[in-house]
Amino acid sequence: MANIKLQIKDMTKKYDNGDGVEHIDLDIYEGEIVTLLGPSGCGKTTILRTIGGFLDVTAGDILVDGQSIVKLPPEKRPTAMVFQSYNLWPHMTIYENLAFGMKLRKIPKDTIDRDIKNILELVHMPGCEKKYPNQLSGGQQQRIAIARSLLLKPSLLLLDEPFSALDAKIRQQMREELKKIQSDLGITVVFVTHDQEEAMALSHRIVVMNKGKFDQVGTPEEIYDKPATLHVAGFIGEMNFVERDGKILAVRPEDITVKLGNEGDLPALVRTIMLLGHYVVMTAEDSKGEIIKCFIDRELAEQLKPGSQVSLCLGKHTVFEKEA
Repeated sequence: MANIKLQIKDMTKKYDNGDGVEHIDLDIYEGEIVTLLGPSGCGKTTILRTIGGFLDVTAGDILVDGQSIVKLPPEKRPTAMVFQSYNLWPHMTIYENLAFGMKLRKIPKDTIDRDIKNILELVHMPGCEKKYPNQLSGGQQQRIAIARSLLLKPSLLLLDEPFSALDAKIRQQMREELKKIQSDLGITVVFVTHDQEEAMALSHRIVVMNKGKFDQVGTPEEIYDKPATLHVAGFIGEMNFVERDGKILAVRPEDITVKLGNEGDLPALVRTIMLLGHYVVMTAEDSKGEIIKCFIDRELAEQLKPGSQVSLCLGKHTVFEKEA
């Protein structure tokens, strides 16, 4: 088992208005990418900022490699933080931006030159040392911001929604880049996002948050296949909620088999059929008026039209008690 890199022990951070997080416990292992995922205002950035030292904790402790860091200012912590806004200095070249933190640490110039050359290769931006930030695209600026953090050789890289300002295609590339850099360097990453697809794509483990609490901590597969609460079930991926005998069944659209006619678990009428490339999304309405989304193949879709009678067979699903 890998060593524990970061330990958050019974940590509470309360703001004056009473918001914040309390009694947070989390262990993150060396070389792991752990994502804090949840809607805006659920406390994920608060936790990240307490790790980085940008917020003081109200109670509890945070340890990196077994040493408490809560009394240290941000620049003395073995962490580096990348924000949503790239925070590059516009009046400095890329080289100067990258070298700034290293100069503060009195690192010799030839080491700085060598490290900057290497890191620019790693983020696929060799030779851009003389450019200024405004000559780069958003994705390139974010790469430089990540490179700048990595140059300080942090024990922990903290990323606060770093790709949310980028368009979808670049965001996808950046996720792949980050995952590759992380595995090449074996660094430990704590990532914050409200984008569940991003969390699923990037993480070794995901912490799903809701109103300042952890709803579930697990691998992407565990969270997708075995959601612990209705909130997790509804927050990650597409999910249908079907009421049966006073319970709620949570079933994914890909786990529903659709048959022609009404000889199945759940008779329903087709409402809409939408072609999405190689598969089709069909919605159907059951006898209670609930709308159920199913993924079907194109062959079946060609035999259906709105109003067709079908029956739905529910496959793998999770059962929840009805919330009062």
